Amino acid sequence: MSDNTGINLESYTDIVDQFIDWLQTYADLGETTLRNYKGDLRDFITWWESGEGGGVPFDPAAVATPTLTQYRAHLQTVQKKAPATINRHLVSLKRFFTWCAEAELIARDPARVVRSVPSQRSAPRQLSDKEEARLVATVDQYGTLRDRALVYLLLHTGLRSCEACRLKITDLEINPRSGWLIVRAGKRGKQRRVPLNVTVRKALEGYLGELASTAETAPGQFVFRSEKGGGLTERGLRYVVSKYVQIARLEDVSPHDLRHRFGYRLAKTGTPLQEIAQLMGHDSTDTTLLYTKATGADLEARVARLAWE
Repeated sequence: MSDNTGINLESYTDIVDQFIDWLQTYADLGETTLRNYKGDLRDFITWWESGEGGGVPFDPAAVATPTLTQYRAHLQTVQKKAPATINRHLVSLKRFFTWCAEAELIARDPARVVRSVPSQRSAPRQLSDKEEARLVATVDQYGTLRDRALVYLLLHTGLRSCEACRLKITDLEINPRSGWLIVRAGKRGKQRRVPLNVTVRKALEGYLGELASTAETAPGQFVFRSEKGGGLTERGLRYVVSKYVQIARLEDVSPHDLRHRFGYRLAKTGTPLQEIAQLMGHDSTDTTLLYTKATGADLEARVARLAWE
């Protein structure tokens, strides 16, 4: 393969560095991903040369499929890695051996048929009632009308950050007893209509009233503006949320957690999965099912009720 010419077939001591150099040149990968590839491969080589994989200097041509499945088992049972971490290691190995085969360093790719480890998707982080109350109380006390309307919107509509930032005046319909918004281009370009309850309608009315008296509110204007007058960016939205998270002394709360809070609250009130998926813009109810999963605290409480003491 022409892209891999110049590889030294006499020595494999720097084979990983050569592979990483190739990735840097021909693959569009970030620095973190490249570091993961390098670390994963050096972990495997260390395991191999320690005796588990043969106890000889590393040579990709000497690695067979059973060796890789043994390494997978080692990661599972000895190192007790999480399924996602194990699968990342396997992806690194698969790409490495594919590269070796294309470079004609090996006759056959031993990693091609190695399967990943099945993993159960974990439920998104749940924002507790107390955490939500603290965040809302903080933005009520210290926030501007814009920031209050933004936090209320995320909590009561489940919009993604990008969807909230793209929202325009014409995408809102607010009446005394009803209201809704239109997400014009959600994930994969899908459009959806989301009702606005009385809580978020009042927050938006207060903000839009102030906006009308201080700035232009033409139909094409964004609902949420930056201090410079343009549309609020996703980075700016994250800053707004993190500001009140810090004041409220909460930990690890992101704008996406506010979206998840909306999904959990719908699930807890018995909303059918298909309706939750429609409101949140999910492609499949498989994603929506995550909101019905019990937390560790829920399961612990249920098992505790069975105790005899």
